Amino acid sequence: MALPWTGLRPHARPNWRLETLAGWHLPLLGDPAFLPIQPVLHRAALMGMPNQLLRWIGRDRPLAPQVFVAFAEHSQTALGLVVSSPLNRSGSCWQVQHLRTTRADLRSELSADLLRAAMERANACSWVAVSATADCQRLAVLREQGFQPLRQDQLWCWQPPCDQPPAANLAGGELQLRPLQRRNAVQLWHLEQTVCPAQLRQILDRRVEDLLEQSQGRGWMLIDPNRDVAVAAIRWQGEHAGGGHDLELCLHPGWEHLYGPASTLLLMQMAQSLGAPSTLWLRSDPFDSTRLAWLASLGAEHRSDRVLMARSLWRRQALPDGQSLANRRLEAVLAQLQGRQRPVPTPVERR
Repeated sequence: MALPWTGLRPHARPNWRLETLAGWHLPLLGDPAFLPIQPVLHRAALMGMPNQLLRWIGRDRPLAPQVFVAFAEHSQTALGLVVSSPLNRSGSCWQVQHLRTTRADLRSELSADLLRAAMERANACSWVAVSATADCQRLAVLREQGFQPLRQDQLWCWQPPCDQPPAANLAGGELQLRPLQRRNAVQLWHLEQTVCPAQLRQILDRRVEDLLEQSQGRGWMLIDPNRDVAVAAIRWQGEHAGGGHDLELCLHPGWEHLYGPASTLLLMQMAQSLGAPSTLWLRSDPFDSTRLAWLASLGAEHRSDRVLMARSLWRRQALPDGQSLANRRLEAVLAQLQGRQRPVPTPVERR
């Protein structure tokens, strides 16, 4: 379905059109820029009709990512696409998962139009996106659309050894290793809320159910039984576009000494839970020297530096009809109780 064109400069003529991803688009998306995300595109196309049915019955949250494809005008040549999805059940925060174009000369303007189309359709309060630190062009596009940097990350990849021994409890008797489950997910939620910066925590607006859904129940925690709190945890975040799995590892402030055997235990346990050996991707604060030293000791490789960008839209909530009517009645009563104002005197004219 072609989208109406908005946001263009006066008298500018677009040389592309934007369409919602459909099944018949998939054979047209064979450009090398789109190959790493083919599984995501196939799933989005397969779930397109159920998503449309959900909109018809009044449920805004889709089951699959939202995808818009840009085609050359009067042609079936794909020039770019944007993939976005909600980060929570309420739909208040969405993420830009992939933003790709095939032509460098159209990248800035086309990326901006794809972003605008995604944000207009989702109607979310907040958005997050990730960009490589060295990608000045993409950073500029995100800034033009109102995104601001919130966090810097280093991305590390680690390949588990094929002959790894079974994970043993190396954390000592003072901590307990437990799998992530619905009954203890609140402990992991509290841990992530503690380590997440306040501004980002407000933007993500994440609940326990959101954490369970995103991780699909795959995660491990080290629990302090004396206080019944999680002091370290690792969970699955999704499939990495370059192959492998994205993981989130967090340690409670004051427990950084767990970098070593305890954190390695969590990583090895997670690798075993995922089945066949595959590349695991972890992020790190570039200034967290303890975490960086631990990753290097594992033999992990530093692959890239990136910036987490965020954008918030504050909308005035419309009052329900009943509440609005009650407010108008109250204003009318108060107006009657107010005293009459003195009229402005008319100037005296000389005769």
